[in-house]
Amino acid sequence: MAESAAEIAERACAALSPGGIVARAVPGFQPRAPQQVMAGLVAEVIADAPSELLVEAATGVGKTYAYLVPALLSGRRILISTGTKTLQDQLYEKDLPMVCEALGQQPRLALLKGRSNYLCHYRLESAVTDGTARGRQLVTLEALRRLMRTSPTGDLTQADILAEDAPLWPLVTSTVDNCLGGECPRLNECFVARARRRAQEADVVVVNHHLLLADMALKDEGFGELLPEMDAVIVDEAHQLPEIAGAFFGLAVGTRAIRDLGRDVLREMERDAPDIVDLRERVDALQDAVAALLHSSRSWPARASWSEFADDPDVLGALSELDRTLGEMEQSLALAEGRSPGLDQARGRCGVLLERLRSWAEESSETVPWVERFTQSLVLHRTPLDAARPLAERRAARPASWIFTSATLAVGEDFSHAARRLGLPGDVRAQRLDSPFEFDRQACLVLPERGLPNPNSLGYTRACIDWAWPLLNGNPGGGFFLFTSHRALREAAGLLRDRLPAERMLLVQGEQPRGELLSRFRASGRAWLLGAHSFWEGVDIRGEALSIVIIDRLPFAAPSDPVLQARAAAIEAEGGSPFMQFQLPQAVLALKQGAGRLIRDARDAGILALCDPRLTNKPYGRQFLRSLPPFHQTSDPLSALEFLRRARQERSNIVCA
Repeated sequence: MAESAAEIAERACAALSPGGIVARAVPGFQPRAPQQVMAGLVAEVIADAPSELLVEAATGVGKTYAYLVPALLSGRRILISTGTKTLQDQLYEKDLPMVCEALGQQPRLALLKGRSNYLCHYRLESAVTDGTARGRQLVTLEALRRLMRTSPTGDLTQADILAEDAPLWPLVTSTVDNCLGGECPRLNECFVARARRRAQEADVVVVNHHLLLADMALKDEGFGELLPEMDAVIVDEAHQLPEIAGAFFGLAVGTRAIRDLGRDVLREMERDAPDIVDLRERVDALQDAVAALLHSSRSWPARASWSEFADDPDVLGALSELDRTLGEMEQSLALAEGRSPGLDQARGRCGVLLERLRSWAEESSETVPWVERFTQSLVLHRTPLDAARPLAERRAARPASWIFTSATLAVGEDFSHAARRLGLPGDVRAQRLDSPFEFDRQACLVLPERGLPNPNSLGYTRACIDWAWPLLNGNPGGGFFLFTSHRALREAAGLLRDRLPAERMLLVQGEQPRGELLSRFRASGRAWLLGAHSFWEGVDIRGEALSIVIIDRLPFAAPSDPVLQARAAAIEAEGGSPFMQFQLPQAVLALKQGAGRLIRDARDAGILALCDPRLTNKPYGRQFLRSLPPFHQTSDPLSALEFLRRARQERSNIVCA
């Protein structure tokens, strides 16, 4: 007879209690009351399928164990989706095996990533034989061939052979567009197919949000599911899901994909159809059309609304030529039907790109057309005004228990913003669990009392550095200086290089890969790292190496962002307030993420310095402050340093998990 929700909840709480089986099996494990509360909630929701739950679990609650223990004890089939591949790997390789061992369980586990993470046998051999690789690339290709022969998974992200931005990466992996599928001569060896089979047979599958949403989108389009049917879906780092959903339920067509198509057509033609010279001419014409579009958009900003350029005759002419050359390429590939699986597949890719380009050009009141310009490429986007409805529809099509958890879901005690963006009903069950850490004794919040100018004024970044200088120069450990714009980050880097002593390492986002910056930061122990958006979350550094976090201004989204502009206009059209209903809660959650880098365990001590004067001179500043933990507070950086010295001394005697 199946256990009731109450019985599973009781067993989960007991497992996580003092003297419980997890405490006995996991070295250093510290029982935490909020963790047991969350475990009980998760157990009840899994047993009461279909149902939904929102849980904000602050740093220190231990949310990973809080959902793994009841999920495994329930005996149900569980899908866990994480915000990043790094967290995905940690769950699968460390946390899940440890909890399984503690509980004495041996469920079938599977790790599933997007296909571009796996080495592709067919494309690797094509890259080896096409003769274009030189020097170091040849050595790398040989290392990849050894991996192909010896790896059970073919997971490139774990092989430490290629950087993810390496030019070789897309040449030796496949995408939905360029995979040969059932026509591939190496199908029986395919790492992607093997991973999917393991997932279909598993009791617990670990994916990331991109793959979860890709599966939802594919199911909607009638192509079947990548992921097995599950009894419960646990979405960790759920605050990231709405933005990722906007990309998956929208549409994008980019010049890089078109150029890659041309490159692959030439490679397949030279190997299997060298007599079809017409194809080379078609590829040349297509690449010329791409070059013309890039030239006509060369002065565009990084992100902009399409409406700014929709009347430009040069741009419209370039788009028309791109449409024409894609159509001619598709016709020529049709004449080569049957010459090779690669050419047949390229014809399908060409048709998909042409369809996307034409769909992008169509008018739609439910999507936002915008453009994204990079140094050597352009992407045309259509993003849904609101991803909530497609999320709700796809979730309804998959009857299961859905558990959404993150350290940042509530604005104060209010979950309505997160629930609305996730497509959840207004009365969804929700619970906020505070951190067990002693923030009033471990951390100090520093707010400028007076003197800092408006954040939009000239000289603001210099004023922030002047105010925070006692912290920048006097911190015995290391720290993060987080910025809301790359422009301010670059300005601060220039100013600090002239002021920081030579022995204080300065690390700046964009000057080295993110992983290398974090590795050097940890190793130094007293470096300053200047970072923008990608360092506001997903970083877990404990101890003195990260003992101060300085944030230059409140993280409101750029008002020029085309998607934000369209969403704001839609809220206004319905009589609402874009600022109160969207911009403010988004900024509050983002600030909570940045502040969350500081205190990561019970032994940590630190200072959070918020430079923005709007926290104290604007009424909405109270919303931000109410959403932060109960820090000790001061307006004097020197007093904060003295607090840090005392707190670090006190914390040094604490034994921590």
